[in-house]
Amino acid sequence: MPDDIAARIRVLDWPAVTAALTERGFARLLGLLRAEECDAVARVWEDRERFRSAVVMERLRFGRGEYRYFAHPIPRIVERLRAALYPPLAPIANAWRATLGGEEPFPADLDEFLARCAAQGQHRPTPLLLRYGPGDYNCLHQDLYGRVAFPLQVAVGLDRPGRDYEGGEFLLLEQRPRAQSRGTAIVLAQGEAVVFPSWARPVAGRQRAYRAAMRHGASEVTRGVRRVLGIIFHDAA
Repeated sequence: MPDDIAARIRVLDWPAVTAALTERGFARLLGLLRAEECDAVARVWEDRERFRSAVVMERLRFGRGEYRYFAHPIPRIVERLRAALYPPLAPIANAWRATLGGEEPFPADLDEFLARCAAQGQHRPTPLLLRYGPGDYNCLHQDLYGRVAFPLQVAVGLDRPGRDYEGGEFLLLEQRPRAQSRGTAIVLAQGEAVVFPSWARPVAGRQRAYRAAMRHGASEVTRGVRRVLGIIFHDAA
């Protein structure tokens, strides 16, 4: 099963993904996981020992609902997703770095990138599961956990909209300098993923590209339970 996931990722239309990220600030990856794979990931929620920490969002005024960061060893499906998604995203991240400025290029391999995180004291895994029930939502935010950060991340829908839950759209907000912000609401099918910026993206201006800050979150779930797998590539301090 995990190797099949890696093959699925390799044959995605990555030029189209790159174009969508450039034009819209996000890209959809259809059919990334099968229904049984979504169920397998979602069932891990019941095993508290598989997570290093849990966050009840209402306590911190992050929203309502809960999310949990996986502990090592990360579940095999999640580990393979993270490792297979990183290489095709690294060239996009490096193109953004070249446009906006930054430090050394991102390496082509996830293990090498994680070693760079570890050298800065960032050892804790950041892939996570989020769970929303009726009335739950996630405030708009960014995911930065230390000095080293990868500019793209991925969210995967694990449940069926309209059947397992209603509401709970994935939200993106792009803040443009000297202009009004632009919002996008995305309904993720089961097994579908969205690639989006961790904190900012380059946008072509009249004379040169500028940095547009990005935040993401989730609208209120009105019925049922919505679960999401988050794939963040940089580890946390």
